[in-house]
Amino acid sequence: MISFSEIFSEFTALLAGPDPDLLEIVFLSMQVSLTATLLACLIGLPLGALLAMRDFPGKWLVTVLVNTLMGMPPVVLGLIVYLMLSRSGPMGFLQLLYTPAAMIIAQTALVLPIVTALTRQLIEDSWKDYREPLQSLCVSPWGCVQTLLWDNRFSLMTISLAGFSRAISEVGAVIIVGGNIDHLTRVMTTAIALETSKGDLALALALGFILLVIALLVNATVYSTRMRFA
Repeated sequence: MISFSEIFSEFTALLAGPDPDLLEIVFLSMQVSLTATLLACLIGLPLGALLAMRDFPGKWLVTVLVNTLMGMPPVVLGLIVYLMLSRSGPMGFLQLLYTPAAMIIAQTALVLPIVTALTRQLIEDSWKDYREPLQSLCVSPWGCVQTLLWDNRFSLMTISLAGFSRAISEVGAVIIVGGNIDHLTRVMTTAIALETSKGDLALALALGFILLVIALLVNATVYSTRMRFA
């Protein structure tokens, strides 16, 4: 059995290199997770704001559904996306299964309910204070959404960060629709699971360390931006 000192020595060498395969995995992880988070925010932020501001029949049902989807098991979501993208599925003609695009779709679907639900709660609280002034100025519904999103931009950055953290730490959904194919769909989380099962603990440890550093840097950036402009 490899000793801890040998594992640590290999771990240090991988980070000092850096290893090309390691960089490839990290870059793909960032590409997939950032794209998915961006798409989820572009859809979820205005959708959550509209859900908070507009009254319509069945609103409570939609709200409950969105909140419920926040806790959907990733493997279940991965299975649903897999069935949609498989050859016999409604989107099979796109041939996206086992590609980074399929992983982006799965992560976007996973992050979207989180962004929408948290945005709805945030904007709903702000709407109580903004509603009368904005309506007295005859601001359009879309104008109200833009105003509330802008005034709550720093809190929304934290929500976006929560979505990114959920995306980049995901394993179950991406491994189902991506297949964990070397040099094509292997990301940090799936690589950690694979390398640990193979006994390559140094590479798994290096990827885990990088994952933690990325989370730290993103959190630090959001916090410093909020403190600077708040």
